[in-house]
Amino acid sequence: MPVYICTTCGTEHAAADAAPEVCAICADDRQYINPRGQSWTSLERLRQSHRNSFRQEEPGVLAIGTEPHFAIGQRAFLIRTSGGNILWDCLSLIDDATVTIIEALGGIDAIAISHPHYYSAMVSWSEAFGGVPIHLHGDDRQWVMRPSDRIAFWSGDRRALLPGVTAIRAGGHFAGGTVLHWADGADGKGVLFTGDILQVTPDRRHVSFMRSYPNYIPLSAPVVERIVSRVSLYAFDRVYGAFWDRVISTGAKTAVAASARRYIDAVSGDGPADAEP
Repeated sequence: MPVYICTTCGTEHAAADAAPEVCAICADDRQYINPRGQSWTSLERLRQSHRNSFRQEEPGVLAIGTEPHFAIGQRAFLIRTSGGNILWDCLSLIDDATVTIIEALGGIDAIAISHPHYYSAMVSWSEAFGGVPIHLHGDDRQWVMRPSDRIAFWSGDRRALLPGVTAIRAGGHFAGGTVLHWADGADGKGVLFTGDILQVTPDRRHVSFMRSYPNYIPLSAPVVERIVSRVSLYAFDRVYGAFWDRVISTGAKTAVAASARRYIDAVSGDGPADAEP
């Protein structure tokens, strides 16, 4: 039976004789059904029309993206540490070239994903690397569209995945929204990989926070305060966001704190005076 992939969010669904009527992830108010209607593709078709590209962001960090643009267009990261390699976030396309490149770099020991919009083809990726575990926060269990015994749900606010690599439940965008902390990144100053739980803005000096980015639904001030309080427990100088070139290269912890203050002022009615009517 084929495994169908939603063309809007890029999420693979459980094998079935026929495609689902609708993608439940896209039907949620944080995403959207394509106005032209629900449509599907497959991994086999993607392999014919798309490829994955690679960019080294810093020693030990390889960003991976799919070209041409597909679905949401996020990038994944291969993080190579002394204790093993972890794939952060995921893509809809996995092909022989990608497997060959990553195997030459030591393979993948585990997969961890920030939130359901980036679950994409996580089961196919796991199978391509021998069935490695997929670490997801249990609060987002309902959004798994292709169940697998490779998925390891975790609970609480943090989980050590490899030595020096910690998943942190920040919440916000999704109840189980997760960021990843790598203590040895940025020359030992620490790195956060945030997906769009904390969205790096185009100026690459700030982050922002939303319940829904495409539908412009903000988060409340208390939720943003909670997100920042959880990540502030860790040392980090750099933040990698979900999309190409969305990186705060240095001073990221200060930038996150300042961004949170700016956001909270805005949603609380204490923004700049020129915003008044």
